[in-house]
Amino acid sequence: MKTTRLCVFGEVLFDHFPDGRRVLGGAPFNVAWHLQAFGEAPRFISRVGADAEGTEIRAAMRDWGMDLGGLQTDPERPTGRVAISFENGEPAYEIVEGCAYDAIDAAAVEESMTDVSCRLLYHGSLALRDEISRAALLQLAAATTRTLFVDVNLRAPWWRRESILEMLRLANWVKLNDDELLLLGQGGQDRVLEPVAFLREFDLQGLLVTRGAAGAELHTVEGEFLRVSPHLDVDKVDTVGAGDAFASVMILGLVRAWPLQLTLQRAQEFASKIVAQRGATVSDPDFYRSIVENWKQTH
Repeated sequence: MKTTRLCVFGEVLFDHFPDGRRVLGGAPFNVAWHLQAFGEAPRFISRVGADAEGTEIRAAMRDWGMDLGGLQTDPERPTGRVAISFENGEPAYEIVEGCAYDAIDAAAVEESMTDVSCRLLYHGSLALRDEISRAALLQLAAATTRTLFVDVNLRAPWWRRESILEMLRLANWVKLNDDELLLLGQGGQDRVLEPVAFLREFDLQGLLVTRGAAGAELHTVEGEFLRVSPHLDVDKVDTVGAGDAFASVMILGLVRAWPLQLTLQRAQEFASKIVAQRGATVSDPDFYRSIVENWKQTH
């Protein structure tokens, strides 16, 4: 029998920082890492190179207790890599082309999913830049009944408007920032779709819009409009991975049927904790354990 799991599809890579440090990253990997820490045991579907960094990723996932059943190895392409720099405190990304995660194989995905069905399928947009991974994702999305959560991460020049819009039309939930809403919500005759119109255009159950220092907002098909403000007393270290942290807790709330306002608040709080750290993930289980304990006390 198949087990029902959360499924996460997309890139895993090393972020290389200006001070020489390397940190495991990639939006889908970060989300899967957080979900694992919060007790969800996701099936992470990606591809790494047959190189030292690919070996490091497997070891890190194994040490964190993550399922490696969906992780492929590419004999030729290297493990993903991003060089991060900072401009006025905001990250800029130089994303290496032709990495292993660009070639996630559809047949291998199908074989790896014989024991798992997706309760919710999460993916970002970067892995859609290559037709190979895009085809694998479309096959996976069509193969199982699930909620599809699309996390838009537009990194120029690595995105194509039609590819993103195609996935939005399949989605149930979408998360993007205000700039991405502007880019993707451009309709005919110079009109720009506002959040509610965007939600209706793509027949979504929910739309999450992150607005940086202005916080985040949630629109639902039932007409709900919820908003949360950021924590102003947070000492920012860097903002890499803040959106991934936000998405991971939103997913938790959806699958655990938390009230939406509570989910939104917890997602914003967790994102604030991540920006106070260096890098997009934390490898200390006590960091996550303290958050869960606080949730239990403040439900």
